[in-house]
Amino acid sequence: MAKVYLEQLRSLIDEMKISEEITSSIETKHFFSGAALYANGVISISLSPVGIAFKLTQPVVTELLDNGEAIPLKYFPKGHVKKGYALFPQPDLSNLEKWRKYFIESIGQTEC
Repeated sequence: MAKVYLEQLRSLIDEMKISEEITSSIETKHFFSGAALYANGVISISLSPVGIAFKLTQPVVTELLDNGEAIPLKYFPKGHVKKGYALFPQPDLSNLEKWRKYFIESIGQTEC
């Protein structure tokens, strides 16, 4: 199952031409039952059966949670909330421009 998410994440990165706008070193890997994008060795984005999650600044995460666009990220149902991440359950990934800004911002969180 993780292979499907890994391929989808790689496809999104290619379609959005993310590498043209970032200076971070990025790598995609299997992650639990999904896939993760690592930027400079830090997990920035994950794509799994529960949705797509982005590492973002806390003010952005708070805004997304407060307006109901995203929910807190938990890796397991009874697990702790992963601070600094916003999870978009059941995302429509066909709207590349919507997601592109989150990809760029999330990857940018790891740049020095």
